[in-house]
Amino acid sequence: MSATFASPDDDTIPLHIIAADDMDAWRAEQSEDTLAWIDANGFVGRIGQTLLIPGPGGRPVMAIAGFGTGEKRARGRFHLAAAAARLPKATYRIVSGLPDDRAEREALGWLLSAYKFDHYIQAGEEGAGLVTPEGIDANRITAIAAGEALTRGLINTPSCDMGPAELEDAARDLAARHGATVSVVHGDDLLSENFPLIHTVGRASDRAPRLIDMRWGDAGPAITLVGKGVCFDTGGLNLKPGASMGLMKKDMGGAANVLGLAHMIMATALNVRLRVLIPAVENAVSGNAFRPGDILPSRKGLSVEINNTDAEGRLVLADALTFAQEEDPDLIISMATLTGAARVAVGPDLAPFFCDDEGFARALETAAVQTDDPVWRMPFHTPYESMIEPGIADLDNAPKGGFAGSITAALFLRRFVSTSTYAHFDVYGWNPADAPARPKGGTGQATRALLDLIRDKSSA
Repeated sequence: MSATFASPDDDTIPLHIIAADDMDAWRAEQSEDTLAWIDANGFVGRIGQTLLIPGPGGRPVMAIAGFGTGEKRARGRFHLAAAAARLPKATYRIVSGLPDDRAEREALGWLLSAYKFDHYIQAGEEGAGLVTPEGIDANRITAIAAGEALTRGLINTPSCDMGPAELEDAARDLAARHGATVSVVHGDDLLSENFPLIHTVGRASDRAPRLIDMRWGDAGPAITLVGKGVCFDTGGLNLKPGASMGLMKKDMGGAANVLGLAHMIMATALNVRLRVLIPAVENAVSGNAFRPGDILPSRKGLSVEINNTDAEGRLVLADALTFAQEEDPDLIISMATLTGAARVAVGPDLAPFFCDDEGFARALETAAVQTDDPVWRMPFHTPYESMIEPGIADLDNAPKGGFAGSITAALFLRRFVSTSTYAHFDVYGWNPADAPARPKGGTGQATRALLDLIRDKSSA
């Protein structure tokens, strides 16, 4: 579920946002009764603190929410969301204290904090509602929140209900909502249509593999988003241990991210020619599963030696990236829950990305700061190319030695893009613990930053 801004009514409660640094100045303007109530409840303006101020009849006449100190704000994001989660159910209207330069981000955080994955349980009570703050683009913020909710919902859905067919349904539903078109290559047709790696990875499952191709827009820069759609990853014959398999419903997080980003792009009507490609498979175990030591053909004609069947994401992406490059778009972006090495390098909160285009990288890093959507640039370190060249095939899908796993995976993918500007995101797609506006579970990463960057490209 996603949230929208509330409509004001007679019961709307004025909300004052108070930074701890500004507490004395705000207190100087309040009545003795209000100050006594604040002191009795220990409100000092910490991030996440909230308090309703009662009037003579006991009904609240205002609410206050802490905004912390500058030092504390610098260590986190979505500070108003921390208060939104604690305010009683009501409709609130911000009347003071929201910095102009943070208004859109904090309003978005409020909407993001309303997300709950309640598909399998009795839905709980809705939380606090917010009247659209002055000076923000409500339609844009709502579209971003809805895109993030789409991403979260897809990742959070267990694989029993989110296989390749259901992922296709999600893409078709999104396309129908925005007037986009979808074509899909299914099952053994992948072989006749020359997608051998996608077919090989998905053939062991009784849930047919497929390549989903969505298109929208007929003017502006051509932008192709490619998302890894491994709906469950057992590891194949290189079977994962049980502890590592527990979160593998999120291995289609790249696909969920690009679908969420696609919604944001279409809902805000950016002037782009958008294409979304999702190789959707389940990496299962059966008698016809691909094996360690196999040498497989790819759509591009490069041969790939399989040294680990658990490095399957880069295989399905390779065919999809080749297909994307055949139209020579202005920009190709791949997003994938690809390597544990990326998570070890930067943790779950940062989205590592690889790109050779300095202008793109700088613009993305700027957008990431402006949108509270952190990214970290990683190197396409060309000297490591030899690590993905096994000698008996063109490429190795899983170099031995354990060094630079995220980099070698990115270098592998780069072999399938030749002329377009290319950026690869090795996302984690999961919040391991609750945080303001980011509940534990599936999450979008780098999509808001990419939306800002694409918006700028579309209007240039």
